[in-house]
Amino acid sequence: MGKASPEAKKLWQALRKKGFRAFYEKWDGHKTIDIAIPEVKMNIEVDGGQHNFNPKQALADLKRTYYSFNKGYFTLRIPNSLIRNHFDEALNLIVEILDESGAQLDEDDY
Repeated sequence: MGKASPEAKKLWQALRKKGFRAFYEKWDGHKTIDIAIPEVKMNIEVDGGQHNFNPKQALADLKRTYYSFNKGYFTLRIPNSLIRNHFDEALNLIVEILDESGAQLDEDDY
């Protein structure tokens, strides 16, 4: 653990607080996912600027997305800056995506 950004942790905590069964820094057999929601086969990666501006990093990310896709998972990539500057809007849209994907809320109280 410890690779995910503070923004990823903030998003994970908010999703858990809303009742989603989200896992933080989950190993998928190939890489560590920032936030995994296995029930709906969704991975959320919260990325810094290097993921957009460094071609080697962008290619590595594309390969990771391909690996997850072959396992039936959709990868949602969210820039750190979106979490920092527009958190509520980003969270609401992610919640809508999860609701439409059929994610069930956890009965446990967080």
